[in-house]
Amino acid sequence: MLKVGLTGGIGAGKSEVSRLFVERGAVLIDADRIAREVVAPGTPGLAAVVEAFGAGVLTEDGSLDRPALGAIVFADAERLAVLNAIVHPLVRARSLELENAAADDAVVVHDVPLLTENGLAPLYDVVVVVDASPETQLDRLVRLRGMTEEDARARMAAQATREKRREIADVVIDNDVPLDVLERRVDDVWADLVRRAHA
Repeated sequence: MLKVGLTGGIGAGKSEVSRLFVERGAVLIDADRIAREVVAPGTPGLAAVVEAFGAGVLTEDGSLDRPALGAIVFADAERLAVLNAIVHPLVRARSLELENAAADDAVVVHDVPLLTENGLAPLYDVVVVVDASPETQLDRLVRLRGMTEEDARARMAAQATREKRREIADVVIDNDVPLDVLERRVDDVWADLVRRAHA
């Protein structure tokens, strides 16, 4: 099994690359999706969040009110650390479960947005960074995601720098290109990952 850490700055195209890897046969473990699953209604994770932050972080239907929780934790590093201490171990445990269920020769791609920021590179056999220029990122966030330029710049500034991401990369996929060119680049990287998985 080859454990691949996939990351990239917001708007760089990481989701597109992870989709292309899945099309080619990768087992995808999506940290963001798991983070939502572990605090779904009825889970011990959600109960722990409510215990730590109060019932004000719930919507009327009993699910997590992400904007309300975000307003609490993103303004206060200590509160964010409390939330991370609840959610991160649950995400790790679920990721490990999914990884252990994969075939011996599988290429398991962990889609981890904050891989660089959280110092997680040593957990993977190969780190793939999807890279795009800040101009491309900004254009995609404003044009495709409907963010204001100010919001997009703030989100970009809150992440690791492009240089920091490239420092930890074993493979960089340059995504300042049209989709057909990106697909060819992903094909080349995929062929290399499969070779490594079977080696």
